[in-house]
Amino acid sequence: MGAGLKRLGVLGTMVWDTIVGRDPAEPPLEEWGGIGYALAGLDAALPDGWEIVPLVKVGRDLAPRADGFLHALQRVAPAARFVEVPEPNPRVKLFYQSAERRCEGLRGGVPPWTWPELGPMVADLDALYVNFITGFEATLDTMQALRRAFHRPLYGDLHSLSLGIRADGERHLRPLDAPLAWLQCFDVTQVNEDEMSQLGPDPLALAARALEGGVRAVVVTLGSRGAVYVATRTSGVFAEGAAAAGGVVRTARVAAEGGPLEGDPTGCGDVFGATLTAGLLAEKDLEAAIGAANLMARRNVTHRGATGLQHYLRGALAQAATA
Repeated sequence: MGAGLKRLGVLGTMVWDTIVGRDPAEPPLEEWGGIGYALAGLDAALPDGWEIVPLVKVGRDLAPRADGFLHALQRVAPAARFVEVPEPNPRVKLFYQSAERRCEGLRGGVPPWTWPELGPMVADLDALYVNFITGFEATLDTMQALRRAFHRPLYGDLHSLSLGIRADGERHLRPLDAPLAWLQCFDVTQVNEDEMSQLGPDPLALAARALEGGVRAVVVTLGSRGAVYVATRTSGVFAEGAAAAGGVVRTARVAAEGGPLEGDPTGCGDVFGATLTAGLLAEKDLEAAIGAANLMARRNVTHRGATGLQHYLRGALAQAATA
């Protein structure tokens, strides 16, 4: 690993999850989550010739455990490591209210990335996947500086940017400030239905404006119903010069095969985005890449937690892991 490989940066936050399921008889699961799901998804799905470079800060209290998670992955660059900081690592408690609805509380937190920190770390990357796991990974100014300086494939999952936080740590949906500016930080932007509703009164029109500004695709995940995309092209999405400002806008839903599953949907959006990124880096057509992402997100439902998930996504395990 390492020699001659292309390098995919992965920016996000490792979160220690406590997941309380819908079945009262099922004990809570304590496990790595957050960007761990995306790292596992990329480990399983990246095309040959690519390796993972994490851009992830972890709190000193959980740094040794996080290091163990990282080095269980096969596609990580040889010298890769998380950045240890003195602040307590983020911890999230998730309460599922239905198959796809939950409430969550956050405590702890690592400092956001600044552009002076991030700039030197992305200089030798060939692509970058950004996932706002907590919503506090970086400011809009930092992301805009990244967009101006980084001219290679850039994927962004806006995720928790649309979540506010109350004094007790409970997260709640809120309108996203400067939504068009956030969308335009990336070549491909991912949101879910709830996040899309926080972009403004006419989110589809906003997505079209983002495409006019050079964004290549906006993808909206719909849980068990698959995903919808809005794009100006569906082939060569990450190809150099692929942006087609002012082109014909195309939109379609790519259905998830098989319908709803019983299990744990935590991390499905992260696995979806990781698999979609991998597919686009492999030069798959957008719809084919979304189809593969739907499949891996569906497979994630029947695995609990992010540890060992990469093996399960590859089909290496015959049945779901248990806590």
